[in-house]
Amino acid sequence: MKLMTKIFTKQNIFLFLLVAMVLLAKIFPFEQSYNQYFNLSGFIDWGIAGIFLLYGLKLNLKEVVKDVSNWKLHLLIQSGTFLLFPLLVLIFYPFIKDSEYYNIWLSVFFLASLPSTVSSSVVMVSIAKGNVTSAIFNASISGLIGIIMTPLLMSFFLVSNASSGNQTQIIEQLLIKVLLPIILGVLLNPLLKKWVTKYSNIIAEFDRLIILLIVYESFSSAFIENIFASVHSLVFVILAFSVVFLFFSVYYILKFFAERLNFKAKDVITTTFCGSKKSLVHGSLFLLVLGIPDEQKVLFLLPVMVYHSFQLFYVSWLANRIAKRMELVEF
Repeated sequence: MKLMTKIFTKQNIFLFLLVAMVLLAKIFPFEQSYNQYFNLSGFIDWGIAGIFLLYGLKLNLKEVVKDVSNWKLHLLIQSGTFLLFPLLVLIFYPFIKDSEYYNIWLSVFFLASLPSTVSSSVVMVSIAKGNVTSAIFNASISGLIGIIMTPLLMSFFLVSNASSGNQTQIIEQLLIKVLLPIILGVLLNPLLKKWVTKYSNIIAEFDRLIILLIVYESFSSAFIENIFASVHSLVFVILAFSVVFLFFSVYYILKFFAERLNFKAKDVITTTFCGSKKSLVHGSLFLLVLGIPDEQKVLFLLPVMVYHSFQLFYVSWLANRIAKRMELVEF
């Protein structure tokens, strides 16, 4: 229990650091002229490749293969992540497509297209006494599926804003920064697995550092270009309402289907927790490789940050509540 407390303390600190990066960007934005002293964009680019390389190194192929047989559970979770989420947002497309709120809708659709998060999914399922093995499998496989599905889903709406050359550049960026590092990581997995396990805490901090720098760089550009002057406070209210609506809709729809399929209580927990998660890591990284215009990056980052904060605070409370209920059932 002490270990779980430490984990949540780190997560809460990370949320405060995200806010701190936004404030730092406001007070001391990173000007282009500063690149002569430190190339922030270049460092982030290498950091993105590094994160996915480490992701491949951390991938436990034995755990993945061992849990393949629980296919109904996996299919429901991945359907929730890559089908249910986008469909719930697509419902509103006919009403939004020709309005001034289209970019807001697209930023929420970007959130809906992202894969699940790995660390918090596994931790939350563990606390709630769910099926941890299946949580590890689905959290890991979700990131791999997301390499294809997230760009594919977004391409239906970004293609009209990008030339053929830009699309080719996006594909190259995905191959170089995402797919190639993961493949290299998987190939080096047998050689460096022990090293990755030994320094897992330091590696986790590196992930967070790159995300914080991405947030700082994106918000610096927004403040320098005075983008927020054109963003009405109503936008933030709409984004906050949208992401909370998405979470509860997906959570209870997945719970309904899991119970109808007669899943065990542990598998219902895993389905709802893993299927309702979205990854800030992938959101921050895909923001830079999908060709999203600089002036829109902050708008796309906001729903991901709000959702990430909400899922951590609310689901951590929910996990502890379910754990107590599971203990009563066991006794």
